Parts: sequence; C-alpha cells; structure tokens
Amino acid sequence: MADLFDTSDAVPDTAPRPLADRLRPKVLSDVIGQRQVLGPEAPLGVMLEAGTLGSIIFWGPPGVGKTTIARLLADATDMHFVQISAIFTGVPELRKVFEAAKLRRKTGQGTLLFVDEIHRFNKAQQDGFLPHMEDGTILLVGATTENPSFELNAALLSRSQVLVLERLAPTDLELLAQRAEGELDRELPLDDGARPALIEMADGDGRALLNLIEQVMSWKVDAPLNTDALTSRLMKRAAQYDKSGDGHYNLISALHKSVRGSDPDAALYWFARMLDAGEDPRFLARRITRMAVEDIGLADPQAQSVCLQSWETYERLGSPEGELALAQALVYIALAPKSNGVYVAYKAARKAAKKTGSLTPPKHILNAPTRLMKDQGYGAGYAYDHDAEDGFSGQDYFPEEMGRQGYYTPVERGFERELGKRVAYFAKLRARREGEA
Repeated sequence: MADLFDTSDAVPDTAPRPLADRLRPKVLSDVIGQRQVLGPEAPLGVMLEAGTLGSIIFWGPPGVGKTTIARLLADATDMHFVQISAIFTGVPELRKVFEAAKLRRKTGQGTLLFVDEIHRFNKAQQDGFLPHMEDGTILLVGATTENPSFELNAALLSRSQVLVLERLAPTDLELLAQRAEGELDRELPLDDGARPALIEMADGDGRALLNLIEQVMSWKVDAPLNTDALTSRLMKRAAQYDKSGDGHYNLISALHKSVRGSDPDAALYWFARMLDAGEDPRFLARRITRMAVEDIGLADPQAQSVCLQSWETYERLGSPEGELALAQALVYIALAPKSNGVYVAYKAARKAAKKTGSLTPPKHILNAPTRLMKDQGYGAGYAYDHDAEDGFSGQDYFPEEMGRQGYYTPVERGFERELGKRVAYFAKLRARREGEA
C-alpha cells in the first residue's frame, strides 16, 4: 500500500547537500557521544536488545543527535519513520499522520513518529497523542530543549521514558571534525592552536561545528590559519541560554549556590556567564539582593545595604560600568558570614499563622478605647515595659491557646552571634520574671 506521506520528489545524487546531512550516521553505533543512553547497558541499548522499544522523550540542547537517533531507532526496529515539528503542525495535520499510521498498522508495519519541539504543542494537542500511543498506532519519540517536567503533560510523561542527551564533549567534536575531513578528503587549514579554538566555538553543538567546518573549508588560504586569523573570520556560537527557560534557572541556581557556599570566584563566573548570554542586569541586581536577605540576613546587616547601593549605582551608571558595582556586591555577600536564621524563623511563623489564623491576641495587649472593651478585660494586666526593671516585662504576647513559641535561633556567625547573646539575655530575664510572679 502506498504511504500517504511518501513522495516521488527524489533528490538526485548531484544535488548540493550540507555537510551535516552528508555525515549523518547510518547506524546507531556510528553516533558520536551519548553513550549514557546508547551504550549496551544504557536505556536504549537495553531496549533494543530486548526488542521492547517504548515511547521516548529526548531532552537536550540543539545539535546533539536527537533527530538522528530517532531516525536510526526506526531503522533498527523496521518501523516507518515520520517526522513532524510542533512549530508547523496543527490538528488537521496530526489527524492525517494518525490515519496514515493506522493504515500502515493494518499492513503489519509500525510507525515511529518523531515530534521535534514537542513542548510547543499545547495540552490538548499533547493529549491527542495518548490514545494512539496506547493502542500501538504510533511509537512516539519527542524532542525538546526545555525541561519536560515543566513543559509536558503528566499523562504524556507517564507513558514515555525521558532520556537526557548531553552537549558533545571536545573529544566528541574532534572525532566529528576528523570525519568531516575524511568526507571532504582534506584537512582543515588550521594550526594546532586554531583547531581547538574552532571546536570551542561550536559550544558542544555537533551541527554547529559542521557548519563552521564548511565555512572554513570554503576559504582559499595559502597556509594554516592561527587562532587570531580564525576568530577574525568566524564568530563564536551564541551561548545556549533562554531567559525564560531551563538555562536561565540553571545558571541563576548555580550563582545563588556559589554565593551561599562562600565561593566568590564561582559566583563571578556564573554572573559573567549570565551577562554574556544577555541576562538583564536588573534581574541579577534583584537576585543578588535576595541572596543577602535569604542567606546572610542578620549575620551581616550591612550586606543588604551593599546590595541595594550597588543596584542604585547600576541604575545611575548603566552598562557596562554598572555591572562592576553588582560584581562588587556579589563578592561582598559571597564572603559575608552566612545565616538563614531569620529566613527559617519567618517560614515557621508563616506556617503557624496559617494553622492558627483565627486565634485572638491575649487581652492584656489589646487596646481598650471604649468602656465596653475595658469591661471585657481589654488591656487589663498589661505591663508597660519601660516601667519595668531592665526595660523588660517578660509578658507573653502569643495567643493564650498557643503559649509562647520559639522560631528564631541565631547562628554563631557574624553579627548574629551578638544577637544570640541578646536572645539568651532576654530568655534569662523572662525566666526570672516568671519565677517572681
């Protein structure tokens, strides 16, 4: 039976083909890198050995082999390969794909449906795959550069195995470059320093490397180029970074944890990475200030002021000079004594407030502006602390049903060590007042 998606528009052998297409592996064993999913004991290796290939979601950056591996999986399992992109495919096209797969199934052939950018389908479209996955009409292989946990439906994830594909290592890219040289039957016109520089420009993206190699091979040069000559002709591939996506959250997490871990060098590195990728310095100023509040707190009360001043300096100076002020604040808070004492206490108090939100304050600390309220006991027995010995009455200010609670525990670091002494001092006075009562 003819396939609804077959085409007679065969491309002649003499037609131009990009190097990346010419070097596309013919079998899975030719795929460079990704041993963590393709190795004999890795998920795909085990599935293929057992003959039980299931639906898969490939999660990884561009240019690491998602499409190639999907196509080779279809070849390895004698399934018909169909490729669509969520960017260009709507519900009518999906229906045609499913109907064609059903016809194929009646003839005994399965369909491996590869969906590129699958996270771009909305919830209803993602749900549309489920019945066809469950009855075996299609074996779904999705590809996404975004975190599937956030972008894909739970129902779709429960029927698929998520496999993480990683950026290609420099050794993988070097092997890819050697294959390109073999295909083109000549070596790259680069000296020993420029060759690794070219690989670095690809930033772990195999397709990007092959595109760069095609450009280099097209140049007419009389001698191998050095690094300076190469970088003057080529621009480094833009860093993989989506300001609203997974890369954004990964890098801000790395920055925050470097500060928390008192490592100013790592903090500066991640700060520079985010700026280099185009992050808004105002976002970083806000997060740096948050770090001071959350992870330093009262161990160094000055830290918050330093961060706010650096933020204000950035607003006055603008880029690029203003980023230096943010970098100074970053180093300051990385080296400051750390405490999450107030942060922990605040969360505990919020939890208690939600649980006991209807309890009234004790009557002795309530104002009594009317006669009726005085008759109800409002304000009765309140001890004015300034009139008490040491300026401290030791009264209980919690709701009577709760009794006195303890949330804040100062750490023995920085200024909070002094606050700990004050907490202990007032606890001692309170015990004395209770003993006298």
